[in-house]
Amino acid sequence: QVQLVESGGGLVQAGGSLRLSCAASGSIISLNYMGWYRQAPGKERELVARISRGGSTNYLESVKGRFTISRDNAKNTVYLQMNSLKPEDTAVYYCNADIYTSFTRDYRDYWGQGTQVTVSS
Repeated sequence: QVQLVESGGGLVQAGGSLRLSCAASGSIISLNYMGWYRQAPGKERELVARISRGGSTNYLESVKGRFTISRDNAKNTVYLQMNSLKPEDTAVYYCNADIYTSFTRDYRDYWGQGTQVTVSS
């Protein structure tokens, strides 16, 4: 089995910062892409940022220059540093990872349980 455990969400005022973490554990042989998605009420889930094993990144246009994604391959952990937060960043943030496991013998998508980020104006 594989688990993605997120932490770091919460309530912050506009202009503030939060750092999300997501640790993958279980029968992991290899982690490919890791990323963060978000879903606001009444809206579809969208990709916020993604990082390859080699460190290549891509971001949602609206978060460029404010959010930074990074990863620690030794710890199977991905981070999202969120600065200059805006009320429109309010959403549930989900960790996502493309993982090769010892029981699937294939890369598959896994999701965390989600962590709430609320930015007050």
